[in-house]
Amino acid sequence: MRRPLDVVIGVCILVAGSALGIGLGTWAGHPVFGASGTVPVYVSSSEGTAQATASSNGMGFSPVLKNALPAVVSIASSRVVKVPQSPMFNDPFFQQFFGGQMPRGPQQQRERGLGSGVIISPDGYILTNNHVVEKATETKVIFADKRQYPGKVIGTDPQTDIAVVKIESSGLPTITLGDSSKLQVGDYAFAIGNPFGVGETATMGIISATGRNGLDIEDYEDFIQTDAAINPGNSGGALLNARGELIGVNTAILSGGSGGNQGVGFAIPINMAKYVMDQILKHGKVVRGYIGVGIQEVTPELAKSFNVPSEKGALVASVEPNSPGAKAGLQRGDVIEEMNGQQITGNNDLRLKIGTMAPGATVHFKVNRSGQTRDVAVTLGEAPAGKNAANGPSGGAENSPMSGVQVDELSADIREQLGLKPDVKGVVVSQVADGSPASDAGLQRGDVIEQVNRQPVSSVGDYERLIGQAGNQSIVLLVNRGGNTTFVVVQPQ
Repeated sequence: MRRPLDVVIGVCILVAGSALGIGLGTWAGHPVFGASGTVPVYVSSSEGTAQATASSNGMGFSPVLKNALPAVVSIASSRVVKVPQSPMFNDPFFQQFFGGQMPRGPQQQRERGLGSGVIISPDGYILTNNHVVEKATETKVIFADKRQYPGKVIGTDPQTDIAVVKIESSGLPTITLGDSSKLQVGDYAFAIGNPFGVGETATMGIISATGRNGLDIEDYEDFIQTDAAINPGNSGGALLNARGELIGVNTAILSGGSGGNQGVGFAIPINMAKYVMDQILKHGKVVRGYIGVGIQEVTPELAKSFNVPSEKGALVASVEPNSPGAKAGLQRGDVIEEMNGQQITGNNDLRLKIGTMAPGATVHFKVNRSGQTRDVAVTLGEAPAGKNAANGPSGGAENSPMSGVQVDELSADIREQLGLKPDVKGVVVSQVADGSPASDAGLQRGDVIEQVNRQPVSSVGDYERLIGQAGNQSIVLLVNRGGNTTFVVVQPQ
């Protein structure tokens, strides 16, 4: 009797364990609601890196792509633009020659575009790129099985190049959202889209890099780089990991002038895309935190000049009057080294962190000011439309002092011509010799030098005195260009 009883107990345990395993496996794709509280999206609960398992069964990666392919769609858009008319059409001779039948004024022309999109909820919400639907007067969503639906643009965010489109349908196939923060270089990557309009296409590669920025493609850049083939028409399509989870929205390529794939493609991380989508669905736009300072990278020369221990952090190049940063006491020349206990690796890092926080939140900065550390608490404001959470041009630096630079007094007329505020003081650069160290450092004619080695400049006399004091040493300039200030280091050869 004991042996049969043991067998029965063992079978019961196996059945219960299988049921529990099935339940947990189903939960991994359970619908999780976004910030809007209205759009169900499927979020992965898997841990670890996404490495391939499908290929081990001899079937390649078809099991990974089978469920994802139906959730990637093509998006056709059109818009009406005005085409300027040639001036010769207004010439009386031509008007008379053609019997007065020539059209006058700008003409309208319809432009058409084709991109891709990813269905992220069963009731028809689709992620794509802003540039796929920008200024579109008509949007059409086309499935691989040729079904077509009119699309409505719910909202866009040009600063990240993300847009949300809605179609009226239900029970649609979706892709589970992954976690782009867990990506590692070397992980498998699959790109799905409609390149060149040939039809739904899947390509394979690896994650080549993460955190790519400084490409001047978007205002907020934290790109995933991949060598999975991405071509025109792939914009807005899916980048998947080896579990078939959505890890990015394909957006750009470096083509070397060929217009096609060269193995360097970029995708917006899904973590950023989902944040933007939730903001659009909740507010109709993206609401970002804002501190109101211009920032730039801390170069080795600037680190030495500002007496900071490393080349990390973000250098405050300007502070807007009455901004949250100004009210908290941030000053030009401060180096923000930490935010809420996390190290700031550069100006892009700070911009991304602030840009994903809500207005009204309080952030705690660790600031290096003239070699001394202090804590500054800033209550974030709301970023004005089209402005970064924190932004500023970066300064350059090459060799040698200020030979080859000529300056003049900054008169009221010149100040007005340069579009500067009446309280701006300094000297205006009238000439920079080509090939001079200052030219190599980025100084330009029309720049206004407000400081030399962190000392204020109000006249040509001040400028000459401070330049003379510097001798052949490195010179740190605070330059105002079009109302934006930035630090520039000019070094001796």
